[in-house]
This record gives sequence, structure tokens and C-alpha cells, in this order.
Amino acid sequence: MIVNKAFKFRIYPNKEQIELINKTIGCSRFVFNFFLGKQKEKDAYWYICEEMRQNGQLLVNDWKGEFLNKYETVKALPHLKKHYTFLKEVDSITLQKSVENLADSYSRYYKKQNKEPRFKSKRKPVQSYTTKQTNGNIAVT
Repeated sequence: MIVNKAFKFRIYPNKEQIELINKTIGCSRFVFNFFLGKQKEKDAYWYICEEMRQNGQLLVNDWKGEFLNKYETVKALPHLKKHYTFLKEVDSITLQKSVENLADSYSRYYKKQNKEPRFKSKRKPVQSYTTKQTNGNIAVT
């Protein structure tokens, strides 16, 4: 029998740490919304082509909308960092994880398990991000 354990910790960050946490949450939300907007544009283009096909303006809708590919979007993150320099200030693993969350939500949407993903809002009461501990980037003292 496998037993899983979980630990909850209450942290008391100083002002610099609070600022970094807020920047990280904001950048994670920005990356999620950016790629969600890109995917919604692709989906909208497919619907336009499909409507034109149904009206007889196009013979076939041969435009294949690409699904959100997690690996392609993770590869696009360094290019995105060149255009938006504030993304360089935060943990890169957090940005990759937000892309993975978006890809997972789209895969569930295409399998008809969930509703379509929505844009993240700053005004929601729960703000969070996910990261991994690599090379001692997280330390609790």
C-alpha cells in the first residue's frame, strides 16, 4: 500500500520576496493568456473557414488548425523573452509550467472532458504558480 504525505508551510516573506512572488504570478498569468490568445485566434480562423464552406464560398475547409503543442510553445518562450524583457526576471520553470497547464487544459477540452480554457484574471482571489526545486533555487530557512 502506497502512502502519500503532504506538508503545508506558512511562509513570512520580506518585501523583496513579496515583490518577486507577485512578479512571478503576473508573468505566469501573462504567458498563459498570451498563448491562450494565440490558440483562440487559430480556432477563430478555423470557424471562419468552416462558415465560408457552409455558405458555399469555399469548396472545402482544408485549413487544419493546429492543436496547442506543449513542446512548440515551450520552445517559443526564449523568443518571447526577447520581446518582453520582464519575463527574464522570474523563474523559467514557472513559465514552462503555465504553458504545460494550458496544454493540459486544451487537451482535456478537445477530449470533451472540460470546458474551453479561459483567460486568467488578476482580480480572482486565488493567485498561484507552480515551480520545481532545481539547483537550490528554493530554500526554506
